[in-house]
Amino acid sequence: MATTREKFDSVGGFSIDKTVVVDELRNAKDLNTLEIKNSFYSDSKITNYILRGLNTSVLALDDVGTQITIDTNTLNFITGHIICANPQGTVLSLKIESTLFCDAAGATSVLSSMTTVIKDDIPSGQTWDIQPLGSTNRFSYTTTRAGTTNNLKWVASTQVVSITWQ
Repeated sequence: MATTREKFDSVGGFSIDKTVVVDELRNAKDLNTLEIKNSFYSDSKITNYILRGLNTSVLALDDVGTQITIDTNTLNFITGHIICANPQGTVLSLKIESTLFCDAAGATSVLSSMTTVIKDDIPSGQTWDIQPLGSTNRFSYTTTRAGTTNNLKWVASTQVVSITWQ
């Protein structure tokens, strides 16, 4: 017996467990990560993440330390918009653009990085620093706090453009 398949249609949006993820105006909301691919070039993709951390740490996707997964045999262009703040509202804001290679064994190499400082209000005598960090099939940022006992909150909006490189 033949069946007719209809295109997906949802009046009023689409939800998962009563949480709206696509509204009636076609806006995506409340997504953990977002991956975009071009159907013509299946060997490349863009994925957006939010990483967080406190004080001296490795920024993570969740509260158990999960880092961004990097596929083997890829060249990756990674842009992080980062902000760090202390309880007094003092802010460090910057953008880090990195190029990362991941070989067939999963070993990652940060090939280059460029940091643009947007705002630097770090108090005298304190050190707030952030650097790209590659590990086996993973990427994140490592942060450093020195010269203060104030809690520093780090947040990074990170975009990874990945292309297969063989």
